[in-house]
Amino acid sequence: MSGGVDSSVAASLLTEQGHDVVGATLKLWGGDSDSGCCSVSDVDDARRVAEQIGIDHRVFNFTEAFESGVVGPYVAEHAVGRTPNPCIECNRRVKFGLLLERAVRLGFDALATGHHARCVDRETRPRLVRGADRAKDQSYVLSMLHREQLRRIVLPVGELTKDAVRAHARRRGLRTAAKPDSQEVCFIHSSSGRSGFLAGRMAFHPGRLVNSSTGEVVGSVPAVELVTPGQRRGLGVAGDGRRRYALAVDARGRRVVVGDAARATAIRVALGDATWVDAPLERGGRTLAQTSAHGAASPCRWLGDALEFDEPQRIVAPGQTVAFYADTDPDTVVGSALARGAPVLCG
Repeated sequence: MSGGVDSSVAASLLTEQGHDVVGATLKLWGGDSDSGCCSVSDVDDARRVAEQIGIDHRVFNFTEAFESGVVGPYVAEHAVGRTPNPCIECNRRVKFGLLLERAVRLGFDALATGHHARCVDRETRPRLVRGADRAKDQSYVLSMLHREQLRRIVLPVGELTKDAVRAHARRRGLRTAAKPDSQEVCFIHSSSGRSGFLAGRMAFHPGRLVNSSTGEVVGSVPAVELVTPGQRRGLGVAGDGRRRYALAVDARGRRVVVGDAARATAIRVALGDATWVDAPLERGGRTLAQTSAHGAASPCRWLGDALEFDEPQRIVAPGQTVAFYADTDPDTVVGSALARGAPVLCG
């Protein structure tokens, strides 16, 4: 129970179905933050909702695991020019890693969350599929889960639209009924942003902007570690007036390769650290790949250590997660992997 409306309604639905439910809130971040699910007010919201629906509530302190498994790697990845997704790593290592392990050890049958996704056929051959509300679907951030985890996971709000979730919360009089959704990384304060957070934990270095076609130095950036492939903001315009895009980042060499929009697409992305719901895709197998939480899934082929798209796609920054969906069933998650290395650019 994060203190938001989705997990509040998930707990409420389970009690209505007759389950013996205990609310669990995770203390993950002890630093300054105003945009996530770890504040004192969020914990209080979760506790008071638990009281409203008549269940016990516990707080688990996982701050050390969060620091070592999520925050530390987030900083380290930026230092070498990669752009990680900390929410996915939190799900992988903490919520569906450490917390699920503890739930099993304590004798619970399942772990439920308020994610907008669906776990179907749990007793036979579990599958993770998109949530009923496609605009709120969160299957992308759960795409690292495997079958044995899915056997013990319950996603009660996955069958509901967001409007239906809020309507249920209003009917039950839950204090979180009108609470806004959390949109940002929980450990980053909105006033300082990513750059302010990282500045306190690592050194920034100026970098040269290098034209991809000519090798000419065409400008500079104050912190090469903050540039992401595909980015256009802050990179100026070329002599012909066209916007520049970051095509590749070499943090060690203090260098950003830039080009126009036509060059900021790729047909192939190198991948590593793949995980699968069930069996891995066969080499050459068809799949649909989604490269961001709210993007569309695009047809491609799995090459064993890379994806090759049917059509050029926007650059996938190294460190980002690519989720695979079944070619014959676009709602069903097959697995996921992390983008590694430079993309094979178009143009």
